[in-house]
Amino acid sequence: MYNMSMSFIKKNLARSLFQLILMAFLVVAPIISFADNTNCDPATGKICNPIKTDSLNGLIKNLLEGVLKVGMPIVALAIIYCGFLFVSARGNTEKLTKAKDALLYTLIGAAILLGSWAIAQLISETVLSLQE
Repeated sequence: MYNMSMSFIKKNLARSLFQLILMAFLVVAPIISFADNTNCDPATGKICNPIKTDSLNGLIKNLLEGVLKVGMPIVALAIIYCGFLFVSARGNTEKLTKAKDALLYTLIGAAILLGSWAIAQLISETVLSLQE
């Protein structure tokens, strides 16, 4: 009993650690991809802004653009995978239900991804129009 529970814990710990590393990469990669050190001079001790923005509005815009650049290819691959699930179901109602659920969740994820960008654009334009 003890060995079974330890192997279960080790397996889940490894999976959780992998998921944590993957999520950290998905958050950090877009930030790093927007890094720009052209105005940086480390010899003078000047601290440079790696995100190329001076406002919260620009930061959110850069983060969402990075998430979209990473997320949209993932959505495309997920839709292709859902198509594979439909083809491999071959009329099996259980597998068809699984494929339909996967497609539904993929489309919901894509809607959330694009919706967050649209809402951020809407809020950004509203705030900018109020400042004038």
